[in-house]
Order: sequence, then structure tokens, then C-alpha cells
Amino acid sequence: MEEKYVKQMAKTPYTKEQIVTVLDLLSSGNTVPFIARYRKEQTKSLDEVQIRDIQATYQAIEKLETRKESILKQIKEQGKLTHNLKNAIVKAADLQTVEDLYLPYKQKRQTKAQIAKDAGLTPLANAILSLKDNLEVQKYLNPEKKIKTEEDALNGAHEILVEAIAEDLKNRQYVRKKFEQTALLVSDVKDEQIDEKGIYRDYYEFTQSAKTIKNYRILAINRGEKAGVLKVKLTIDDDVVMRYFHSRYAMQAQGQNEKLLVAAYQDSYRRFIRPAIERELRKSLTQQAEEQAIKVFGENLYNLLMQAPLKERVVLGLDPAYRTGCKLAVVDKTGKFLTKTVIYPHEKAKGAKVDPKLRQAAKNTLLRLIAEYQVDMIAIGNGTASRESEQFVAEVLHDVQRPVYYVIVNEAGASIYSGSELARQEFPDLQIEERSAISIARRLQDPLAELIKIDPKSIGVGQYQYDLPAKDLTTELDHVIETSVNQVGVDLNTASPQLLEHISGLNKTIAQNIVGYRNENGKFTERKKLKAVPRLGPKAYEQAAGFLRIVAGGNPLDNTDIHPESYPVAQKLLSLINLTVDDLGTPELIERLTPLTAQEIAQQLQVGIPTIQDIKESLLKPGRDQRDQMPAPLLRSDVLRLEDLKPGLKLQGTVRNVVDFGAFVDIGVKQDGLVHISQISQRFLKHPSEVVAIGDIVDVWVLEVDEKRGRIQLTMVPTKS
Repeated sequence: MEEKYVKQMAKTPYTKEQIVTVLDLLSSGNTVPFIARYRKEQTKSLDEVQIRDIQATYQAIEKLETRKESILKQIKEQGKLTHNLKNAIVKAADLQTVEDLYLPYKQKRQTKAQIAKDAGLTPLANAILSLKDNLEVQKYLNPEKKIKTEEDALNGAHEILVEAIAEDLKNRQYVRKKFEQTALLVSDVKDEQIDEKGIYRDYYEFTQSAKTIKNYRILAINRGEKAGVLKVKLTIDDDVVMRYFHSRYAMQAQGQNEKLLVAAYQDSYRRFIRPAIERELRKSLTQQAEEQAIKVFGENLYNLLMQAPLKERVVLGLDPAYRTGCKLAVVDKTGKFLTKTVIYPHEKAKGAKVDPKLRQAAKNTLLRLIAEYQVDMIAIGNGTASRESEQFVAEVLHDVQRPVYYVIVNEAGASIYSGSELARQEFPDLQIEERSAISIARRLQDPLAELIKIDPKSIGVGQYQYDLPAKDLTTELDHVIETSVNQVGVDLNTASPQLLEHISGLNKTIAQNIVGYRNENGKFTERKKLKAVPRLGPKAYEQAAGFLRIVAGGNPLDNTDIHPESYPVAQKLLSLINLTVDDLGTPELIERLTPLTAQEIAQQLQVGIPTIQDIKESLLKPGRDQRDQMPAPLLRSDVLRLEDLKPGLKLQGTVRNVVDFGAFVDIGVKQDGLVHISQISQRFLKHPSEVVAIGDIVDVWVLEVDEKRGRIQLTMVPTKS
């Protein structure tokens, strides 16, 4: 860790002590989840996001300083490193300024300017620039260097001036500022025939300030340009820029010098400066939009993974379809696969009639499965024939004498999982669609455990995810998954290898070894038995142990968030109230421990307050699941149709996706409704995520229904009756 880099982080919202502590902990092999949960005293209770922010800021400064050192070395090797230039590079606050300073010294391919310099025309260019009265062009003629006429000499000097003007730091900074402040992003249609569905119609004649344009519009325009539908450019008032160049280079010039300088700065701007700054701003706008989209995707994924599980329910998963029938799979309360079948309740082709015999047979089969396996919930995938299947299920449930509900489950990525090597290993004898039905059922029981098996990009909880930089998106999603899994923790005796590999300190190999050890030796009865697992050394044990729970094991503390290193503290705390670990979660413990403040306990036991707070909470609620605080899935027993929707109708729905311009809400009809950002709250919102998150149950009112296009406009702002 470089002390000088730490000093540069002074403007961050963290103290120097926090920064140094976090960087030291990370460099010692500690994971972000471990630091966030078990090193709160040292970091002053920084969370995962803050810890990663410190890490990312340090890495960015390190990258900038490394680039500066490389550039200084290269300029020095050229013998051109002056004291002023070195100071300017050292003090530069961003990479763009560093690259601007380096530009005149950057090794280039043979340019027209370089050829002119080699021909000895630099003094002539300098004479023009210094407004010398008599240029004495004749003395620069050099037939051997192809400078045969005065025109050749002036053309060569022109190229030297053009390049010098283009590489001047002040010029680039001025033009960059003008673009950033005043540029308009303009898109026009290039080939309408490519856009068969009219996806980019809003951008056929589109102009907006680059300073205020929304990020999602940038991504949409970029996609349209890449598809060949749109042509895109940035425009500014070039006359203003020309006046700046004239005042800088030709204000005092006269005659031939003025003509030559005007031609040079105009050419420099047209050929080099303007295209470079335009590319730079387009790139900057795109990066900004991508960063926002990645952030939104990460937040959406986190909220999806952290949805409340439906525990202790027998679930029937239904993967809907027309021609090939609806695949059914029943899983028990632990997610164990019990049985499967196929039913045909719908028409087999568009426009065809439903076979009443097949529909009745389908109804009988569904009723039989519900009764035989005591099904509590039906999870219906939201793909093709989803709403028809919902209507069918609702009809069947009318004939069931006990309460059975259904939930529409987002099946995005289920087919990806079903065709994967992992699914083939888990269910080698099943068809892809049958595996999908199991996945749909399980993701209702425990969204985190099931969704962890799927490539996050396939889950579809964001916007333009396939247009985003794969490496940056993957990094963000890995962080989200790591945070989610470790915040929840896992049951050491039931967790899959896919879940275990995301636990702090573990990897794919160790996760497989844990499962292998479990299969060979039976259930873990204590956390410390993890030390016998091959490749799981002391550091991995330290990082992982607190996130791995053992239900009904030998030590009740093993079913809490308390780290084994803090067991002595937990036992001392229990001794204070004259109880033992066997009293965890009992009314007596709750009655005695609740009145004690963390501060007074910490003083008595000489332990930090954050640690005591966590221990106290874990003792009060052993085996707690953070997701239990999240909204439970919206259970339905009857169906709603598009034609039932009327403006002003109040409904309850589940937020399925949150994007920059609003939120999509499942209200129980074929199409999710859109709540535009302006309709989410009466106050101004920068982003919908300030108010809503995936999985939220929200009250909405119908604003408008377009049955022909299947579009539903909703509002979360109560309508006046």
C-alpha cells in the first residue's frame, strides 16, 4: 500500500484510519463480506459498498499514478522532459489531462507533419506562428526532400502548424469544455427498413443536449446506430470555436500570415480536434450510461436474490406452453423433486380450438397432484401461454376445498439453467422443460439458492445488459451475488456447491470438497469440523465459518451469525444473564437480554459495541434469515383479464423490473404495466429505485390501457375520485 496514494484519497468521505485499515485488511487476504461483518470495530462499521468504494478508489489512483510514471519515463527517454512539463504531469488530477500533456510526445506513425519536420520546415512554421514579416520561403526549398516549390514549403509548414495546434493542451481543453457544456446529440434515420418493428422510431429525428440526455436514451441510440438504423453526431456552434482560435492565433496577424494561420487552425479543428473531442464525449456519455445501467442491474439483482423465500411449502412448478403442453413438477418443502408430468389445457396452435377432453384430463391431473402431494403453492412461469395457464389454474383451484394459491414467477433464465451441464448432472433423466418446471418451483421456495445457478445476465432485471461491457458487468454482479449470499448465510448441511462457492473465503474447489466430505462423512455437527475438509485451510475457515450455519448441531451458536472467534464473548454475555447456549431464542433469554444495552454490555465485557450489538441480535434470533423482512410474494387465487382494466381501477402488483424511466409491475394480466418515473411519487425522483425495488408489493391505479398494443400505463400516485 502506497502512502502517497492514501493521501490522495483525502477528499473521500472516509477517514485516513478507515482507508488504511480497509486496505490492510484486504491485502491480508480478508474478503469484503468478512470485513463488513466481523471487523466493524476496526473499520468503524463500514458496509460492503463503502469497503468496495475504498478499494476501487485506491485502484483508480494507483492506475493513474502508474500511467504517469510510464509517461514521464517515455518523455525523459526522448530527452524532452522539462521541469514544468514534469510538474504538470505529476499534478494532473485525471487521466485525460495526463494523456493531453503526453500527446505531443506520443510515438506516432509517420505523419505529414513529421515528414515536413524531417524536411527542415519547422523554422518556417515557427516564423508563421510568430508573425514574422518576411518568411523567406525560398531558403526552405529542398528538392531531395520533395520540397521543390514555395507552395510545397508552405504546405509542409501548414501540416506542422495543424499538428501543433491540435496537440496544444489549452485548445483541447477549450473545445472539450464547449462540447461538454453546449453540444447537442443528434440522431437521424439512416435505414428505416432495418427497423421493421419501429423500435428506434423515437430517434429518427431526435435532438437533445448532451449535458442533460438520459442514460437509457444514450444506450438506445448507440444500439440503433450499431444496428445501422440511425446515424448519430454531436453538434456545437463551430463559429464560437473559430473566434477563440482566431483570437489566439491570428488576431494580430496580417496578409499572408493571417491567411496561413486561419487555414491552419481551421484545418486542425476540422481534421483533428473536433473529431477527437466528439469521439471522447461520445465515449464518456456511453461509459456514464453503462455505469448507471450496471448499477441498476446490480440493485435489481440484489433485490431479486433477496426476495422473501416461501419456506415449508410443497410447490408445484408449471412451465407453460401451447403445442408441447405444460410441464408440471412437484418439489417437497426442502426443494426435493417428487414427480413430473405433462398436461395439455390449451390450444396446440394459434387459432386452433382447445380440445375439451385434453383440458378436462389436464384439470383432473392437476387436482390429483394437488391432493396426492398436498401442494400448498403453484408457481407459474411467466413465459409463453403464462396467462392462459393462470386462468386454467384459477379455474382448477375453485374445485379445491382447502386454500391453495398460485404465483406468477419470473422464469427468465430457467431455460438457460435447464440446458446447462449443472442441470444435466442434477437431473440426467429429465427433459429440459421438465427441469425448467423444477427450477420455477424452487425459485419460489428460495429465490437465492435457485437463481444463483443461472448466469445473472440471463435473468433480465435491467436494461441493455447485452450491450454493456461484459467484464464490468460480471464484476458488479459477482459483488452483488457475494454480498447477497453472505448476508443471508447458508445451511452447511443442505447448501449446493453453487451456493457454497460464493461464501466468503471459499471457491469452487473447496465448495465441491465440502459437499464431498458431507456425502462421505454425514452431516456436519459443528463448524469446527470444516477444518477437516481438504484444501480448507485456517484462512478460509476464518473467512467462511461465520456465514455457514448448522441447524440442530452440537453447538447452538453454530446456527447464528456469531463468528467462532467470538464464542467466548457470547458465552460470557449469556453468563451475565445466568443462561447458557441451550437457551437461545427462548422467551426467558429474550426477556433477560432485551433490556440490556449494547453499551453497558460492551463496558462490562471490554468488547467493541458493534460486535456486542451483532452478538446480542444473533442470540435473540438464532437462525434468522434477513430475507424474512422482505415483502412476501403476492399470492393469487383468481385471474384478472386485460379487458377488466378501467382507468382509475386500484390494484396490487409486484414490481418485476426497475429501469431508468420507470418500473414494470405485474398486476395479474398478460402484460406487465409501466409506472413511468413521473407517476411513482409526487416528489421529484432522480431514479425510480429511490422508491421501488424488485419484489415490492405496491398499490397502483390504472391510467390507460391500449388493448391493441397490449400496453398498460399505471400510476402509484393515488388518483382523485
